Amino acid sequence: MTTGLKIVVVGGFGVGKTTMVRSVSEIRPLSTEETMTQAGMGIDDASGVQTKSTTTVAFDFGRISLNEQMVLYLFGAPGQERFWFLWDRLFSGTLGAVVLVDVRRLADSWYAIDRLEHHGMPFIVARNNFDEPTHPLEKIREALDLSDDVPLIDCDARQRDSSKAVLIALVNHLHTLSSAQGVTR
Repeated sequence: MTTGLKIVVVGGFGVGKTTMVRSVSEIRPLSTEETMTQAGMGIDDASGVQTKSTTTVAFDFGRISLNEQMVLYLFGAPGQERFWFLWDRLFSGTLGAVVLVDVRRLADSWYAIDRLEHHGMPFIVARNNFDEPTHPLEKIREALDLSDDVPLIDCDARQRDSSKAVLIALVNHLHTLSSAQGVTR
């Protein structure tokens, strides 16, 4: 019997969630990417991602076999505000989340962090490095008002090994939290 473990990747519009799911999935990911149209102009804030021509309208789905009995199901959530109503459904049954951030648009990450904290869901934050990192991680932590117990790491969502390292960091964080809860019970 196979056990499925669910992880969600959230963050702002154009931060690289679809790219991360694609880079690390062992199967061809299910993607609900659609071409952006004039109808989204004035609704979706494309500042900082003007060259983006497609957008996720429901979710992305990928899969990673951890061993013969355990499979990781990876869901990428849409980033635009008009699709946030889907997030609560995506969070159902989720072990933890990755908040992918773009330093050019840090404020876009606040909603994701707020929703995860509201749900009491463990998460880590991964700075997606589109270019050379220009801000120290400590400054990012301060700007996002992250507590010290939330892991904050660098990644390049285009690279399989980097995306895999993000997922490993999340699993390690979940293990640490689980071990700490076992001690306090």
